[in-house]
Amino acid sequence: MENTTIAPKIDDDAKDLQNLGYVQELLRDMGGFSSFAVSFSVISILTGSTQLYGYGLQHGGPIEFSLGWILVSIFTLCVALSMAELASSYPTAGALYHWSSFLGGKGLGWFTACFNTIGQFAILAGIDYGLAQFIVSLVGWPSTPVMLTAIYAVLLLSHAALNHYGIRLVAWLNDFSAWYHIVVVFIILGVLMSKGFAQPISFLFKFKSSDGFHPTYSFLIGLLVAQWTLTGYDASAHVTEETHDPRRNAPWGIFLAVAISMVMGFIMLAAITLSISNLDQAIGFGDDAFVKIMTQRLGTTMGSTIVALIAGAMWLCGLASMTSASRMVYAFARDGGLPLSKVWAKINESHRTPSNAIWGLALLSLILVVSVKLYSAIISIATIALYISYGLPVVARLKYRFTKGMDEKGPWNLGKFSTVISIIAVSWICFIIVLFVLPPNEQAGEIMGGILLLFTLIWTFKARKSFVGPKFHLKK
Repeated sequence: MENTTIAPKIDDDAKDLQNLGYVQELLRDMGGFSSFAVSFSVISILTGSTQLYGYGLQHGGPIEFSLGWILVSIFTLCVALSMAELASSYPTAGALYHWSSFLGGKGLGWFTACFNTIGQFAILAGIDYGLAQFIVSLVGWPSTPVMLTAIYAVLLLSHAALNHYGIRLVAWLNDFSAWYHIVVVFIILGVLMSKGFAQPISFLFKFKSSDGFHPTYSFLIGLLVAQWTLTGYDASAHVTEETHDPRRNAPWGIFLAVAISMVMGFIMLAAITLSISNLDQAIGFGDDAFVKIMTQRLGTTMGSTIVALIAGAMWLCGLASMTSASRMVYAFARDGGLPLSKVWAKINESHRTPSNAIWGLALLSLILVVSVKLYSAIISIATIALYISYGLPVVARLKYRFTKGMDEKGPWNLGKFSTVISIIAVSWICFIIVLFVLPPNEQAGEIMGGILLLFTLIWTFKARKSFVGPKFHLKK
């Protein structure tokens, strides 16, 4: 990776944005660590991997948290590296949507924005609903749809209100979240190691499932645990208009968030899995597997304390997700890409936040959870939609290179390895898009098929004529 070391003056960031066709409206108050922290917080190894821990045990068992995690991590890093390059070249809040538009035209950009928007509010829904399930299990309340929905709505309200009224506090909490995640992971490791592991290292590569599928198929669909966890790292790109020196800080934020999550996630999941006393019993715990494994191994008091600390990490993850998602909606609406765009693009003058986009996302996330029956289907929708939006700009850049020569290169780039890594990234994305709409998550496939049809109809009969795309276009 090539990287220059001379940082521009802060005022140059606004000028750089102006050269891309936009004026500085959002408060630019984030540094390099904050850029990393927002993606690291949305990835949140304490959220995705623990929420779907029971799913992983049912579809593959311990091997999902060792070999499965490593496999997904390697290919996800290729995706992240390709996106980091693009973030360095085009540092706008529109992020992936703008990258696709600049390199592949307004049509590709429009579809990228639509899929990213779907993925953004679906990931928010997945995080907060999973947290609601954790809270119910931890406190011992009845796990009824009404109870879960009520807690979920309160969580959405808290994240929307903070993002609306306290962007400086949100920025501080995102920084705090990164340290919080690291500290909690070390606490988990320390507590479990002091208790002693219940299984030998070889247990990590044991296959076990209760889904009735062929072992290979079970292992593959179980990869959803790792892939769902390693999403949302485009957050650093979405907050580039609020970040100093974004051409360097945003790509480093994306890369480091994924790389550190890969390593820490593997170590944490290994420690948790080696603490399982009885695998058959753990699989039988279902969605409550993680909570019950912790309380069973560490005792009610210590186990509940660990679960409560993880619930705090989930809340911080949801907060960062709301920040990232609202910036995407704001940027897309700013270019007239959404119905009622003027409404969603409105900036609250007092707080300098996209307030309408924030509250609209909260409402859509609530509707999604009420509409979809299976939690893993929500996770699949979020994962598929986000990775489609990750892949489209990478495809656009590859096509641009092969047909028109090298595209614009930012100060952070992969040099001669760029094209190969991009091809690997796109191939992996195509693979998981197919994989995660297969049983037992076929409802995700039905919904994504309906969404694609709807997008196609909207583009054909309306958006193609009315949508003008980003203000800046590459000089062909």
